[in-house]
Amino acid sequence: MTTATAAEAAYVVAALLFILSLAGLSQHRTSRSGVVWGIAGMVIALAATVGLASRSITTTGLVLIAVATAVGAGIGLWRASVVEMTGMPELIAIMHSLVGLAAAFVGWNGYLDVDAGGHTGQEITGSLLRIHHAEVFIGVFIGAVTFTGSVVAYLKLSARIKSRPLMLPGRHVLNLGALAAFVALTAAFVARPHMGLLIAVTVVALALGAHLVASIGGGDMPVVVSMLNSYSGWAAAASGFLLANNLLIVTGALVGSSGAYLSYIMCKAMNRSFLSVIAGGFGGEAVVASDGADQGEHREISAEETAELLQDASSVIITPGYGMAVAQAQYPVAELARKLRERGVDVRFGIHPVAGRLPGHMNVLLAEANVPYDIVLEMDEINDDFAATSVVLVIGANDTVNPSAAEDPASPIAGMPVLHVWEAAQVVVFKRSMATGYAGVQNPLFFRENSQMLFGDAKQRVEDILRSLDASAAPVPAMVGTNR
Repeated sequence: MTTATAAEAAYVVAALLFILSLAGLSQHRTSRSGVVWGIAGMVIALAATVGLASRSITTTGLVLIAVATAVGAGIGLWRASVVEMTGMPELIAIMHSLVGLAAAFVGWNGYLDVDAGGHTGQEITGSLLRIHHAEVFIGVFIGAVTFTGSVVAYLKLSARIKSRPLMLPGRHVLNLGALAAFVALTAAFVARPHMGLLIAVTVVALALGAHLVASIGGGDMPVVVSMLNSYSGWAAAASGFLLANNLLIVTGALVGSSGAYLSYIMCKAMNRSFLSVIAGGFGGEAVVASDGADQGEHREISAEETAELLQDASSVIITPGYGMAVAQAQYPVAELARKLRERGVDVRFGIHPVAGRLPGHMNVLLAEANVPYDIVLEMDEINDDFAATSVVLVIGANDTVNPSAAEDPASPIAGMPVLHVWEAAQVVVFKRSMATGYAGVQNPLFFRENSQMLFGDAKQRVEDILRSLDASAAPVPAMVGTNR
């Protein structure tokens, strides 16, 4: 068996492992095995690629590949070991930017290798040359859009820039103009390739990627993360065509299609169309009006009073959000659920599809804290049960429990499906302050008659509730002696 044949066989095995990985990651119970399959596939793919490349490159080249692999692996292991769950969305965004940048570089290399005095080891002529030029141009465009879009997403998710959308005059015309320019430049480049055209499309793509994500508001950021995941996949597939690498084509297509489908699921969960998210997303001028509206007075509650509510409750639903991740409160929350269930209270978790800033963010946190899978329910499974619930604990959630989405047509998040927590008998909202959520929209839930605010760090407040529950369950010590 030749080296090339062995590499292709290894690529088939790796592709199958990647498919098994995606299947495993689709469910919490099998997610760990899914990660293992993915790691195994990538190890095989890297080994096969290096083995195939060893036929045509020098020893120095192999050493450079080994050094690059070691440096990249070291950085990846370091970042993965130190990142907290709250930092996962921005870490994923910056990883997507690197995929896009690599795709853009591969496209430029494809042009320089064939058209600017380089050599490929085989002659490319006629229609194949025009196809190559189209691959180069499309690959550079997708890669550059992914790069700057992911960088802006990283800056927003890490709070280095404001999450509110950039509302430039005629922003839709600018986006359409950039796409029209891409089509025109592609036709010109395929007909007569020139470095100036490639530079022009690179600049257009960099600007378009930055503007697309900058114009998307905070409420749509989970969709942006999955959207960029799709972009990075298609960028990788484009690189695969340029490099004639079947595994990269298959892997890129898997990532691109799964990311696109995840974006569709997220948009459906938010009652949004994909095009509306790209065109601007939640946020805008209406946010300012909602911020200044007089909502009335809120009521506060203590941890001890919350514990009393929970003791008397027959059913409790916990709806977590990004604030729970920030406070690292998933462990005491899991302990609270366990103790209440031991007392005969029906405890469940209601998860909004876009809770947090990453699809599945809350599910991962709860699984990390060993919360049983069967009591973690999605929004469509639990929304009808709030009306019959004694107490709802809203822990760090905001936009996903905002009644204005269902009741106020003028709200910037109008039409977004939310958890109907306000229908419960009592609602306790854990928050650090009365600040608005990530979308910048005020929440009328905080001022409802059946809602009370428990201010402070979510982890500390839950631990206070646990102490109160333990104190109430402790036996009263017997009196020693009597008074005569």
